[in-house]
Amino acid sequence: MPISSPLHDQDVYPKSRSRLLIATLLLALFMLAGCEQSDPPSEPTTQLDPPQPGGTLKVATRNSATTYYLDRDETPTGPEHDLVESFANAHDWQVEWTLLDSTSEVLQALKDDEFHLAAAGLTHLPSRDEHFTQGPTHTDIVEQLVCHRDMRPLPHQVEDMAGVDIRVTADSSYAEKLQSLVNQQTGITFEEDPRTTEILLAEVAEKRIDCTVADSNIVQMIRRHFPHLEVAMNLTSGDKLGWYLPAGHQTLADMAKQWMASAEGQQHVATVQDRYYAYIGEFDFVDLRALNRRIDERLPNFIDLFLEAEEETGMPADLLAALAYQESHWDPQAVSPTGVRGIMMLTQNTAKSLGVDNRLNPAAAIDGGARYLADRHQRLPDTLPEPDRTYLALASYNIGRGHVLDAQKLARELGKDPHSWEDMKEVLPLKADKRYYPQTRYGYARGYEPVHYVQRIRNYQDVISAAMVFLPLEEG
Repeated sequence: MPISSPLHDQDVYPKSRSRLLIATLLLALFMLAGCEQSDPPSEPTTQLDPPQPGGTLKVATRNSATTYYLDRDETPTGPEHDLVESFANAHDWQVEWTLLDSTSEVLQALKDDEFHLAAAGLTHLPSRDEHFTQGPTHTDIVEQLVCHRDMRPLPHQVEDMAGVDIRVTADSSYAEKLQSLVNQQTGITFEEDPRTTEILLAEVAEKRIDCTVADSNIVQMIRRHFPHLEVAMNLTSGDKLGWYLPAGHQTLADMAKQWMASAEGQQHVATVQDRYYAYIGEFDFVDLRALNRRIDERLPNFIDLFLEAEEETGMPADLLAALAYQESHWDPQAVSPTGVRGIMMLTQNTAKSLGVDNRLNPAAAIDGGARYLADRHQRLPDTLPEPDRTYLALASYNIGRGHVLDAQKLARELGKDPHSWEDMKEVLPLKADKRYYPQTRYGYARGYEPVHYVQRIRNYQDVISAAMVFLPLEEG
């Protein structure tokens, strides 16, 4: 199956804006049915030996925000993608990716001995271990019962689940877990549904069903788009996502485990966790509900200006929109007590340097703010990789380039990488520590602020990027 963008099947819901948005959010970004199971297969005969140096590692996966997808530049990315590519690079292998439609298909392909390994957000389960070779694990999750926050009373204990309308993805570990509760004669009933976990979460958000079950990493991502989803309780104490190989492929499994457990492998795992999960932070119902409301009410008024600014500066429109939301909640008349104002909250000096005469004019302010961010970005070394370069540019937009340079110098002195956002998150707050800031050129700064600033913008950008698909644009 050729690798392609996950945008498809947009007729899952009626063609109103909200239904289309839900379909796009879920099917373009969050096709995450990470725990489906296939029927136990018979023991296969192994046909694929570990690749030789320069050879090809054949990997089965699915379109998913936690596995493999194409970004806005149509570049493959995703947690599983990044880890497998790093593993392959360490052994001088190329990766041949094949996208399958479901976890059941992935496991069937392993049964048929068609791939070296499956990296598809698979939960390690005893029932799977009996029929496949277990590879390394990389992500800790728990299974969570998710309901609408308006449901009263919410089921906070197992006995409260009796009589609740619960639907879960068919042939999934969720169904396995619920069946174990049914077998305990708890009065719990549930239905298996052929649709993905993400679609079922949307059904809960729309109050079409009471509750569903999902992995915590799926819930963490999707609640930002549907703030009324509430985690009622954890159903498991802890599970692990990882790789599986066909039965009998122990040599390659051991190689994968050894790499994942090495210092190099653990560093890549930490990088993946930071890039895709860590920035999301604690769920803020009020903040995300307000963001989703303002996407409908305010963002359409400015989306064309953000797109024009992207064409002029190269800074992505969704990033600029997230930056503006962080600064002013898209209020072109915003004014702070310190004198910054407008939709991009420019200081008077910055506006003057950019030739922006009226900071309250959204067209002028967005253009000026985009040029200012692009300047912060361009002043960083060309060799600095993305996304670290963009995060440091955002920090410079927030706290000033001088303080960022101070922090980078301090990072070098502390043995940290001044070009790594992961390291700079630790160093920037030291600009507010009297043990360090007196020795810096620009002195004291609230260095913890840009850390939270970048985290919030990254979170907003994810939500805005998905919503922008169906925002109306001006013709011509």
